[in-house]
Amino acid sequence: LTDRIKFIGVKMFEIYQSSFIGIWVILTTIMIQAMVAIRFHRGQRGGYKPGIIKPELNQSSIVFRSYRTFQNSLENIVPILGMTFLAMFAGYSSFKLAIIIWVYAIARIGHMILYYKISTEKNPSPRSLPWAIGFLAGIYFMVDLGIFLI
Repeated sequence: LTDRIKFIGVKMFEIYQSSFIGIWVILTTIMIQAMVAIRFHRGQRGGYKPGIIKPELNQSSIVFRSYRTFQNSLENIVPILGMTFLAMFAGYSSFKLAIIIWVYAIARIGHMILYYKISTEKNPSPRSLPWAIGFLAGIYFMVDLGIFLI
């Protein structure tokens, strides 16, 4: 039984290797966002309190934008990650899954870069486009995986 479980694990990794690497990219992006948010948060003038963002901050503050970028990624990773592992265990197409994961990963990186660079209260803004691409990849995944599971 142990050899069979090892074989299944190795086979799953081979089949979904591109998706696993994509997930690693997504999680690494979130870790980088956490480090950037910590750096800017601790560098605030007028005192810094762990875990507390000053309520007067807005989009013009890199402290605010770095915090929101990180929080947005945390909010969005849960459904994608959950559906990804469900898809792998159910035998969903490794090709489709890799495309969805990589579209999502690249969109999240684009969103992060634009959120750091663009200070605006306007909505939608240019940073909305990569966010929407990642969101639509998740919607497509949710529907397609649901159809596959039925």
